Amino acid sequence: MTALPDLVDSHCHLDFPDFEGKHAEIVARAAEMGVRRMVTICTKLRAEPSVRAIAEAHKGVFYAAGTHPMSVASEPVARVEDLVALAAHPKFVGIGETGLDYHYTAESADVQKESLCIHIEAARQTGLPLIIHARDADADMADILGAEHANGAFDGVMHCFSSGPELAKAALDLGFYLSMSGIVTFKKSQTLRDIFAAAPLDRILVETDSPYLAPSPHRGKRNEPGYTAHTAAMGAEIFGVSIEAFAAATTANFERLFPKARHG
Repeated sequence: MTALPDLVDSHCHLDFPDFEGKHAEIVARAAEMGVRRMVTICTKLRAEPSVRAIAEAHKGVFYAAGTHPMSVASEPVARVEDLVALAAHPKFVGIGETGLDYHYTAESADVQKESLCIHIEAARQTGLPLIIHARDADADMADILGAEHANGAFDGVMHCFSSGPELAKAALDLGFYLSMSGIVTFKKSQTLRDIFAAAPLDRILVETDSPYLAPSPHRGKRNEPGYTAHTAAMGAEIFGVSIEAFAAATTANFERLFPKARHG
């Protein structure tokens, strides 16, 4: 695949065991595929120091931190003041990931909602975007985001968007972005491709969520930031534009949403 101009992997997990001891080669390989910036996401606040260290060690790597909804029942509830304090770091660019996941952890729905609202308040106070995970919780997610946004605006991205058209519309109506993962390259994902095709190109990001959800032709293998290029190729096809135009648009979108990451 030909290297692409200035792609960004807006969501990956470089601190996960799959990448241990391999960060330099992963970052270098991504750059060879045109992916010159990435945001590595901390999903448990106790892991924040190690995630921060990865970002500090590599040009073009930024980070965000929060408590993943699937972990809220087993982790201490995040505090607004702690998230705000973390945001002072020059490479800390977003709040989360946070959100609702009723697929595996519906029993913790109440504490997930509490945690989500805490992260929302931190996004308001810092002006940093909220990184939102939503799975099998479309109605509650739309309701909470709408109500909270009415109480005070904040920016956000629906990370690894794979929900229905109603939540897509609700998010877009609030000014949020939809992030495209390798799922859009799967043969059975035509409905999802149609949802993206109906969205404005100036609200689209790309990501890997690596080490998960490797796009075709690497499906079923460990994902990595460089594979953003494969998802971007599908994105260009979905929107009917050149790969160069899609890369330029999604990079501009990323810089608009994550202004602290404009320079590597």
